[in-house]
Amino acid sequence: MSQRRQFGRVRKLPSGRYQARYRGPDGLDRPAPTTFRTKREADDWLAGVQSELGRGDWRDPDAAKVPFESYASAWVKERPLAPRTAELYASLLRLHLMPTFGRKAVADITPAAVRTWRRERLDAGTGPSTVAKAYALLRTVMGTAVADELIRRNPCQIRNGGTVTTPERPTAAIPEAFAIAEAIQPRYRALVLLAAFCGLRWGELVALRRQDVDAD
Repeated sequence: MSQRRQFGRVRKLPSGRYQARYRGPDGLDRPAPTTFRTKREADDWLAGVQSELGRGDWRDPDAAKVPFESYASAWVKERPLAPRTAELYASLLRLHLMPTFGRKAVADITPAAVRTWRRERLDAGTGPSTVAKAYALLRTVMGTAVADELIRRNPCQIRNGGTVTTPERPTAAIPEAFAIAEAIQPRYRALVLLAAFCGLRWGELVALRRQDVDAD
């Protein structure tokens, strides 16, 4: 039985739960996304919607039902990315984000779901750097969804979740550099010594030829 009220409608279902409905600014009759245990809960939900309408903060609940796979794929295509960046994003989406979020609606991706995804990727042995890059991409895509007014808040709330920490690479001591030069194939010995003591970049090293080296 429907119960009339100033904004929206609440009715009790045969199951004993309550359903809330309201007419949106677009003229469509819209139900709450879930039913409620009590009439008070349904009334409170409608009051929240009415407040959003009054503030001009209402969002079309159907707009955010777009699957993450479709939204993220469009997001990548719309951006002028360098080839290597586009390749990286495609790999991160395919291998790390789509298996979990691909079929989910953008609106259904919650902070808890993001935290669980990140923990599972790390526990599965995915490198922390790769997980951080995938998380940063997810956060950026969902940030655009906020700007597009599909969702109100970015679900990526993990502090420093997108920070890539690379441990400092150890530097060979002088005796170790000579030991490497002695152990390597003779044809590469000069390469090792020049790299260790002359400060040349890799491109400069591999461009050198025998005639470029003055043994005297």
